[in-house]
Amino acid sequence: MSNTALLERPSTAAAPAPAASAPLAADLPAVRSPRGFALYVGLDEIKAAEAGVSLPLLVDALRRTLAELAPGAETHATVALAPHGSGGRDLDVVRLALHEPGAIARTKAAAEEETTDDEGGVVVDISRKRVLIDGESAAFTYKEFELLQYLVLREGRTIERSELVSALWQAQDDETPGERTIDVHVRRLRAKLGRYEDIVRTVRGIGYRFDRHADVVIRYGHGTPSPDRF
Repeated sequence: MSNTALLERPSTAAAPAPAASAPLAADLPAVRSPRGFALYVGLDEIKAAEAGVSLPLLVDALRRTLAELAPGAETHATVALAPHGSGGRDLDVVRLALHEPGAIARTKAAAEEETTDDEGGVVVDISRKRVLIDGESAAFTYKEFELLQYLVLREGRTIERSELVSALWQAQDDETPGERTIDVHVRRLRAKLGRYEDIVRTVRGIGYRFDRHADVVIRYGHGTPSPDRF
């Protein structure tokens, strides 16, 4: 498909009628209304050249298309500049360079997470499947982490031994433990937690519970949808 075809004026005859139940500003307060939009394009000069275009050509084509669709619209285009060799997706680099609030917030949050890696306490990083103890990565086995994660995600609830067995081991596993064998796994888990072992509590006669302390941080990852996705 040619570049020109991509920029042709859309046919109004085939356009579906907008849904009456979902107006553009439905979720906005009555005192606010849309005044425009920003479009971030992640494309460097090399990739543009490979596609047979250039950034100025794309900007001009988009402006001409907009002028046809909405002659009264005002436009302003800014090219994002970044140091050579900047990593990451082009779109993320562009949004950060142009100070898009969502990109700045995620970058700040990531920087704060890296800072806490050097601090004391326990960091249970669900997103990266790791545990940091006083800034050092703990050598948890897969099952040990799964056991801790299961308790963490059910914080404050006492989990019976039978539930831990059925949730963390499949029936066909060669080493499916009995309910009492769970005690051995918990004991090994606590040994690796060191002075923070009491975050995994024993509830006598029932099972175990995760109790969060002030020096325990749980990271669930950043699942915030990117505002460039519609």
